[in-house]
Amino acid sequence: MRSSALFALAAAQLVASHTTVQNILVNGVDQGHHTGIRTPTNGNNPIKDVTSSDMTCNVGGSTAAADTIEVAGGDKITFQWHHNDPESSGDADEPIASSHKGPILVYIAPTSSNGAGDVWVKLYEDGLSNGVWAVDTFISNGGAHSITLPDLAPGEYLLRPELFALHEAFNEGGVQVYMECVQIKVTSSGSVELPAGVAIPGTYSPTDPGILVNIYPTPSEYTIPGPAVWDGASSGSGSTPASSKAASSAAPAATSKTAATSAAPAQTSVVQDVATSAAAAPSSAAPVATSAPVASNPTTLVTSVKPVATGTSGAVQKWGQCGGMNYSGATGCADGWVCKEWNPYYSQCIESA
Repeated sequence: MRSSALFALAAAQLVASHTTVQNILVNGVDQGHHTGIRTPTNGNNPIKDVTSSDMTCNVGGSTAAADTIEVAGGDKITFQWHHNDPESSGDADEPIASSHKGPILVYIAPTSSNGAGDVWVKLYEDGLSNGVWAVDTFISNGGAHSITLPDLAPGEYLLRPELFALHEAFNEGGVQVYMECVQIKVTSSGSVELPAGVAIPGTYSPTDPGILVNIYPTPSEYTIPGPAVWDGASSGSGSTPASSKAASSAAPAATSKTAATSAAPAQTSVVQDVATSAAAAPSSAAPVATSAPVASNPTTLVTSVKPVATGTSGAVQKWGQCGGMNYSGATGCADGWVCKEWNPYYSQCIESA
């Protein structure tokens, strides 16, 4: 009975409109499903307590992955996220529900630290620009975002991509945070050493302005959580050089030639002051060739509806969106669940009392 209950719980975790990192691409070459990734043991569920030890590398993330991905300074590292694991066709919430708006960040730390202490250095951040959230661009890119790796000294490092979903962040504890740790080994002969970093948990507070925030209607400015981007980091996908993490709605600077996507919001990654030529040695890891992710257009926010429970085939699954302004999808929830209106912009299927 216990094992059946655990299986049911694990299955239920995957129906929520959540997401996980499932593939890493090095210079466009897929390294394989889950390769090098410390895949969380809680399915695709978020961390909601930003002071929890699970914020480091997610639930179960203190255990090393079986593989480490070999890379070189200057390599383009792409993080590919999916809603379901494995990705499934016809998934309306692939790679994440469009209501889950917020910023995307990437940190790095020495693997020898296992993420403990003041070791996390921010390489990249993207927040809100001209009304467009980083997650909007991420959805348009099919759940992919990228960084260019600094010309780091040889050794093993943890990359930590992180996504904040702010659709319920108007209440303390309502933020949803998604992250994984990715094991890489730099094999090139760079000399850049990581500076002192911040602790995770430790750098975030539940009441930080970028964590406790009402995004309805879309604010004109948004402060990305955490420290400033390291001034020795290089820009990520679609990024524009800047010097601070402050309000990410600031006017964009000149676009870096390392940018990989166009029409993306300004991202406050900073170009490193050491050379990371596009001709840098490619990764020596044994790649698994796959096609690049296919971009999908962002969908709309969800509308408010009266609570309703239904078991029809078109019912919204547990924790899914069932209403909100301009929403046009199903409004009924699976049996035992009701549609709860959190605000005029967002309603969600929750367990019936």
